[in-house]
Amino acid sequence: MCATPKEKTPSQLIDGRIKELGDWRGDTLARLRALLKEADPDVVEEWKWRGVPVWYDDGMICTGETYKEVVKLTFAKGAALNDPSGLFNSSLEGNVRRAIDFREGEKINERALKALFRAAVALNKAKSKPKPKPKPKPKKA
Repeated sequence: MCATPKEKTPSQLIDGRIKELGDWRGDTLARLRALLKEADPDVVEEWKWRGVPVWYDDGMICTGETYKEVVKLTFAKGAALNDPSGLFNSSLEGNVRRAIDFREGEKINERALKALFRAAVALNKAKSKPKPKPKPKPKKA
């Protein structure tokens, strides 16, 4: 996406949000974003729904929302992901999404989070592959 001088790219808008927050939430969002980029260098950043960072690779990986008390990563297909480290701690009742709420001062399990990012990308890539056409049944003579 090429931006004119008045338009900003999604990455620039995310940079602006991080700077605008200017507190632990901005620092946390910046760290989560960096971890996602380390886990998936091909990630594409978008800016949706009037100010929500969204990350894609062959489909939506997650959103990064900031609230007064938490920074929330919502994984679009989180219910389908294996979470052996138990990172998901929010939106657990849904059939599709799962989220992780990060609170001020909490330590981020970076290794487990990067594994979760990679699993989300792998799930997207598996679902984006075209399904082979079924073989025609032989005609009976």
